[in-house]
Amino acid sequence: MIHAPRRGALAAARAGSYIGPMTQPDNLPLDSTAAPQAPPVATARFTIGEVVRHRLFDFRGVIFDVDPVFANSEEWYQAIPEEIRPAKDQPYYHLLAENSESSYIAYVSQQNLLADTEGEPVDHPAISGMFEEFDKGRYQLRRERRH
Repeated sequence: MIHAPRRGALAAARAGSYIGPMTQPDNLPLDSTAAPQAPPVATARFTIGEVVRHRLFDFRGVIFDVDPVFANSEEWYQAIPEEIRPAKDQPYYHLLAENSESSYIAYVSQQNLLADTEGEPVDHPAISGMFEEFDKGRYQLRRERRH
């Protein structure tokens, strides 16, 4: 059975008399005078289906997802040598990647990618499940993968 709140309780709730100060999920008080801060806006230079290559390492791949900013674990990020560690506030790309020895999935910052000029398809076993065809240097995402 559901009980309706008493009229006095609704009035008190509206007046804020029984509710404490509002808090964020981390239980820190909200600063009602501070303007909300939006994350920096970064423009993705590459698109899904585009073939790219790594600027420092010898591999290439096809992009299948893009994060507007770094979205992997801190442990993964700290494992990158500091002298080549990219900034977090830029797009990061998920690639179906290949090198001369194997195929794998890579997560690469925008600053470390270049457009691929080979014009050849990427050899990765997951491509056929995500993309339809390779045409004019890029892949077409399967209809069922679009959102």
